[in-house]
Amino acid sequence: MVDFHDPRALTAVESEPYNLSIDLKRMNDPCVAFLANGFPDSERFLAKIAEAMQRILPQLGIRTFNKRDASSPAPAAMIEEIRDGCHAAIAAYGH
Repeated sequence: MVDFHDPRALTAVESEPYNLSIDLKRMNDPCVAFLANGFPDSERFLAKIAEAMQRILPQLGIRTFNKRDASSPAPAAMIEEIRDGCHAAIAAYGH
């Protein structure tokens, strides 16, 4: 007989469901920014997410950005461009 140990500990913090603050399906011409941080394959990883999202929402506009340096914050001008031109942003890294 095999016994399995559940590694999850009890927590005093109550779980809260995550709700999106933007409903892209209800928007006219929604646009999402995809911000890669410069790690190898971060752009490729985000491109796959963008493709999957466009299969669900064909009208979704995609804007890609790469800050090119994982150890530094995104430049202020890039953040402004994302903020002013997109409804939402997805930031990720890849290795």
